[in-house]
Amino acid sequence: MLNKILIANRGEIACRVAATARRLGIATVAVYSDADARAKHVQACDESVRLGPAPAKESYLCGDKIIAAALATGAQAIHPGYGFLSENADFAQACADAGLIFIGPPASAIRAMGSKSAAKALMEKAAVPLVPGYHGERQESDFLRGEADRIGYPVLLKASAGGGGKGMRVVERSEDFEAALASCKREAISSFGDDRVLVEKYLTRPRHIEIQVFADAQGGCVYLFERDCSVQRRHQKVLEEAPAPGMTAERRAAMGEAAVAAARAVGYVGAGTVEFIANQDGSFYFMEMNTRLQVEHPVTEMITGLDLVEWQLRVAAGEPLPLRQDALRIDGHAIEARIYAENPEKGFLPSIGTLARLRTATAVEFRLGEAGSTRPAAVRIDSGVREGDAISPFYDPMIAKLIVWGADRDAALRNMARALAQYQVVGLATNIAFLQRLIAGSAFATADLDTGLIERHHDTLFPPATAPATETLALAAAAVLQEESRFAQRGDPWSSRHGWRLNGKLSRALAFEDEAGAAPVRLDYNGDGSGWTLTVDGATHVLQVESSHDGALCIALDGRMLRADVVREGEWLHVFDGGAQRSLRHVDPMAHAGHSEAEGGRLTAPMPGKIVAVLAQKGASVAQGAPLLIMEAMKMEHTIAAPVAGTVEDILYAVGDQVAEGAQLLEFKAD
Repeated sequence: MLNKILIANRGEIACRVAATARRLGIATVAVYSDADARAKHVQACDESVRLGPAPAKESYLCGDKIIAAALATGAQAIHPGYGFLSENADFAQACADAGLIFIGPPASAIRAMGSKSAAKALMEKAAVPLVPGYHGERQESDFLRGEADRIGYPVLLKASAGGGGKGMRVVERSEDFEAALASCKREAISSFGDDRVLVEKYLTRPRHIEIQVFADAQGGCVYLFERDCSVQRRHQKVLEEAPAPGMTAERRAAMGEAAVAAARAVGYVGAGTVEFIANQDGSFYFMEMNTRLQVEHPVTEMITGLDLVEWQLRVAAGEPLPLRQDALRIDGHAIEARIYAENPEKGFLPSIGTLARLRTATAVEFRLGEAGSTRPAAVRIDSGVREGDAISPFYDPMIAKLIVWGADRDAALRNMARALAQYQVVGLATNIAFLQRLIAGSAFATADLDTGLIERHHDTLFPPATAPATETLALAAAAVLQEESRFAQRGDPWSSRHGWRLNGKLSRALAFEDEAGAAPVRLDYNGDGSGWTLTVDGATHVLQVESSHDGALCIALDGRMLRADVVREGEWLHVFDGGAQRSLRHVDPMAHAGHSEAEGGRLTAPMPGKIVAVLAQKGASVAQGAPLLIMEAMKMEHTIAAPVAGTVEDILYAVGDQVAEGAQLLEFKAD
């Protein structure tokens, strides 16, 4: 077994690898950028080495610095995690050349599978089923468009060197092909340094099913069953589960054997994932192979009781696979939800900020190791951030991976619903409410799965904003009263919560608002000791503010006891009640006196990023929805479009310029 490893990654996967290494008695070395100097993964390791500034290309993508750090600290091996350099064949080879063990496949296997086009050719020889398409080297626009016309629309454009949903575009019509190809190539060159693409037939209701494979240096190779990763947005996974719903034993064996054949075709060693696109009729086609540990590997661990990182470390040390195929078993069902700092209602734009409050589900301690030795836990949380940490624009905006287990799928779904309800995040937008709607929806609950699930159920998953419930407004009003009571205790009697006045009784008007609009309430103090009369939309209610308990706010509304957490963040009150969060802006009329509506004619950056294309000219008349410019942020392209028909009066940035969140990008005059 190895004695010391360097973990060439950050965030939750670095913490995850460090946990297994610690259990096995292996010393660990963390690497970090300036943005991560106090990060959780740094503290999870025995020692750490600074790589450089925050941008990944100056830190986590600097293979020479990482190898130098490993040699300087006496590490025997480098675990790349996922992302960054994990599938970089040159880095794997450089590790070997430096006398270091790369905890992953040999460079030759990474190269073989690194090009989607070359991988398809290899799979064809290995008799692995392929989706109809063009996977060759010719890249002329007219030629690729001709191939798309031949295959038949819709088609999918994919970056040949890509992964993680980057550099992918669905093209519905021939006339849209060139614009989609240009965008795909821009994103591919930015993300992977390679703008080559392939063209495939786009299946209309496919499922995304992947097989976990593992191989050792002695020729052993097994599959550890499948994961269904069909629920996606922007070609990136949102929910993953194992085993795949509706999977028959025969189909599982066929897909598993095809995955093993794919791994053997490239002389694979270590953990890998063979991804298939599957039709509803059970037919399946090879998509690609990820030559690393997957983000969603915990669901496989939960149903097998195995520690896949331990397997990686043992195989890297030259040991054979711990188990043969006939010894592997599936126990129960596991689901993983990726909790992101993002705004689903704004196209899943990443959200940047500080985790001012982070309350998570209660994790049940899990232990993975020898097969069958431990029953999987009901709840597992893999995270690389803590309360007070920042989600920066430099890296993936993941807050945590929430993984649950149940004896069957229904039990796992119930565990997921309970776990999501326990989360409280303040400081930035999250996808938690979206995940709650997603797992509660009939499509996911009944396993009616395909990669277009989110788009097909858009209206259900993105309901229109509704006015806050009376209970929510009562809790917010009570929180304001409680805050004012604390001022009274510091010597301001006019802020006293009891509401007594020398001549008459206290009446208050409180103004709240959120995405649904204004939500005013009125409070009248009842002099008989019964508390307050709360008026909402003309209806009156009796409100009594009880004392706080364990930090929670307790009130009685019309005699019914309510208990919730209400967190103040500047002007905003975040109400966490019954597993739901509602954020209300408390409007101070004096603070906002004279405040005008937002200026017209402004189009601003939704987040920090770089301008990659300017599509309109100064003075141009454009229609509503016309693309004006494209900016890249968080490794994704975002198109800034005309909100209405009008004229572009000025363009304030050029291609290559960095822009801050909220920066005005151009001046626009509506017709």
